[in-house]
Amino acid sequence: MATFLFDKIIFGPVESRRLGVSLGINLLSTTTKVCSFDCIYCECGFTPKAYEEKVTLPTREEVREKLEAKLLEMGEEKRLPDVITFAGNGEPTLHKEFAGIIDDTIELRDKLAPKARIAVLSNATMLHRKPVFDALLKIKDNIQKLDSAFEETVRILDCPKGDFDLQKTIEQLIAFNGKVIIQTMFVRGSFKGQNLDNTTEKEVSAWLELLKKINPLQVMIYTIARDTPVETLEKIPLEELNLIADRVREAGFVVQVSG
Repeated sequence: MATFLFDKIIFGPVESRRLGVSLGINLLSTTTKVCSFDCIYCECGFTPKAYEEKVTLPTREEVREKLEAKLLEMGEEKRLPDVITFAGNGEPTLHKEFAGIIDDTIELRDKLAPKARIAVLSNATMLHRKPVFDALLKIKDNIQKLDSAFEETVRILDCPKGDFDLQKTIEQLIAFNGKVIIQTMFVRGSFKGQNLDNTTEKEVSAWLELLKKINPLQVMIYTIARDTPVETLEKIPLEELNLIADRVREAGFVVQVSG
């Protein structure tokens, strides 16, 4: 199925299902995906196993300059964003200057769009890097992925690259002491001869137990909304997502559903 890449450092604003009017920041390449996961549902397609040429990422100075220009433009047009969102063509926390870029973004937000929140959509693979972890504590919408309580499911659904230990990731999520939002993609289907379904009772019950340990500010649950690189995946009906959401509320958490 067709997928796409963001061709700019600053993109949008767009109407986000979960965040409102969102101005996006892509800290990765504008020509290829760069990620520590290779999720089979990713709208950006698969992560290349090798790159034909050296991949360059925008510098901290470039990001600051382009963000400032865009916020000034939006201010003049009186249409400032609800949220400034780090997303784009892969995992934003892979950028070596991520922490400094967050500091710059907070400064520009405070000066030019003081009502806007700052959000990071992350797969939680770089939380072991202290500068990344500390930077995420500075923002309101620290949104981290947790698609399953079982490493086997994560490996089928998210296809982590390099060393990956789900238990260590969970420990790092717990270390936020509640200053984190958990996002989970619910999907069923098959991939390379393996069936997957993280909506089963076994999956949901174990996932709920992890939420109790992490104690997040909010839980975001969603399903496929755009084209994916794998055609054998099934969008979960909104009715099923709402049943899962009811259980999240019963466990004492705020939940947002995007069908």
